[in-house]
Amino acid sequence: MIIRQEKPADREEIFSVVESAFLSAEQSDGNEQFLVNKLRAGDSYIPELSLVAEEDGRITGHILFTRAEVQGKTVLALAPLSVLPEYQRTGIGTALINAGHEIARSLGYEYSVVLGSEAYYPKHGYIPAETYGIFPPFEVPRENFMAIKLRDGAGDISGVLRYAKEFDIE
Repeated sequence: MIIRQEKPADREEIFSVVESAFLSAEQSDGNEQFLVNKLRAGDSYIPELSLVAEEDGRITGHILFTRAEVQGKTVLALAPLSVLPEYQRTGIGTALINAGHEIARSLGYEYSVVLGSEAYYPKHGYIPAETYGIFPPFEVPRENFMAIKLRDGAGDISGVLRYAKEFDIE
């Protein structure tokens, strides 16, 4: 498996991967593939943090981290993480998250926030975001709104997360 930054030529295949991954997802609005396209075209997009997993020339997974904000401090929002259904539970998601965190650290980001499975993301170091003083901009169970401190020396943070405008969250 190769983890690498997405290329423009990958976009159609990424669209299909994201769409397939969320077809049977417990929490999905069916628009995740369109969200990726919107985020890619927006100001919060970080090309180095749009990664694909590739096996035998086929894209099997994708992860996207975009800029978000908490009280004027830039953080990352992990969304979405997508793995083709037939490749789920094989370590691709873990590899994408780990690579994303490593790149994020090298770029100087201190926190990453995710809205997701309380059974999955804690395996990767995510804990309830309120532990760090980060709160959701909408009502959600605390165990599903999580964050990870990417750098040991990360500064204190406190406030409500402001997602990129492409998420359409007021």
